[in-house]
Amino acid sequence: MTHSAETPDMPARDAYVPWREFLTSGHTAALVLVSLAVMLHAADSLIVATMLPSIVADINGAALVSLSVSLYEMGSIVAGAASAILTMRIGLRHPMALAAVVFGLGCLVSAVSPTMVLFLAGRTLQGLGGGGMVAMCFIAIGALFPRRYAARALAVVSTIWGVSAFLGPLIGGVFVAYATWRWGFVCFGVVAFGLGLWIFLRGQAETPLLGSVDVFPLRRLALLCLAILLIAASGVEIALVRSGLLILCGIGALGLFLRLDARAGDNRMLPLRPFDLRTPIGAALVMIVTLSMATIAIAAFGPLLITVIHDAPALTVGYVVSCGSIGWTLTAILVSGLSERTDRLMIALGMGLVAASVPAMLYAVPHGPLWLIALIALIEGGGFGMAWTFILRRTDVLAAPADVQRIAGAIPTMQRLGYALGAVYVGLVANAAGILTMTTGPSAVHVAQWVFIACLPLAALGLVATLAFVRR
Repeated sequence: MTHSAETPDMPARDAYVPWREFLTSGHTAALVLVSLAVMLHAADSLIVATMLPSIVADINGAALVSLSVSLYEMGSIVAGAASAILTMRIGLRHPMALAAVVFGLGCLVSAVSPTMVLFLAGRTLQGLGGGGMVAMCFIAIGALFPRRYAARALAVVSTIWGVSAFLGPLIGGVFVAYATWRWGFVCFGVVAFGLGLWIFLRGQAETPLLGSVDVFPLRRLALLCLAILLIAASGVEIALVRSGLLILCGIGALGLFLRLDARAGDNRMLPLRPFDLRTPIGAALVMIVTLSMATIAIAAFGPLLITVIHDAPALTVGYVVSCGSIGWTLTAILVSGLSERTDRLMIALGMGLVAASVPAMLYAVPHGPLWLIALIALIEGGGFGMAWTFILRRTDVLAAPADVQRIAGAIPTMQRLGYALGAVYVGLVANAAGILTMTTGPSAVHVAQWVFIACLPLAALGLVATLAFVRR
């Protein structure tokens, strides 16, 4: 069936939405809500990247650096996977307020941590809150904005993300230079509690997005957490038999999660056949997971490696890492008005740039100069920003009607899964390459080379999945 007439929910493929029309369309309150949630999450992530060398120096735990990423992303995954079900049951307001409060609690736990173990517990809570807020922002864009305005709404959110990316390292550098990293977490905890209170006190009625869901998937979420924890634990202390068994058990738990979720009927968290390259939705999710895994190395280990190899100050390192978010923002704004007929081209170009950034980082991080690393990070983020809006729009068009909200929640969840598994993967490689004994530039160069070599196969698989997703 085809439709020739344009409606608010199904615009013509060549429709162009002017900014003036979007900004005066009466969706200001919804736009402020999603922008504030994204701003808090984005700025926190880059503040931590700037402060990470100081945190490691203060409470030790270099071997657990990859866990700080993996556990944060694990919390984000659990929250993201549950977000679609929560919003389908009770609407957006209460779950978003709860996510902000959990995020604030995690900030305070991290702020008072005397050891890396307690710090990791705080980061897990931050991941639960931040991941929930971001996933519900994506769901809110699909639910609160007509499809005609979705690309413009995503462009505004990307702008907020970019501003936060610019300010995050600056704020983190100020805390490192003039106070302490602990006060940075305290400040963000206070802001998160304030955001949660504001969301909760908003007087709008709660309306479930897609009817009701009878059973909350605690068993499946527990399996997903167990899978990530088992795989993450394999990289803390490298031992062939022990690490191999933990990885196999983790993969088994992940497989059991996918099997149980597929049999859950209307209570599924993910679309059917989520990693089948023969389906466009499956190809899209594989593309997101593998390219997220391939590009997490610069966020997980970039601050430590750049500091040791290039003797760069914390503020400079923070801005180098933040170039990825800035590039995402700039390109998302530039392409946000393009029509649907360009979707396949923009996805292919954008994800091609992301994949190409991996071998470029393999050269730039060990050899420099710093401006080259920043430029490649900018291109990598630009590739994601060029493609992301159109990935969301294309999956929305190709998805079965019953899976639209699931896919809206699954896309950021799969991105987080890629980050979590990628951090564990590069953590295994980094520990095996000698990051624990890394004290000089040459030893750090050796670690950096192996970390980015390990990402090359993931980038190649991501390209294959991209081609499968954009084919007619």
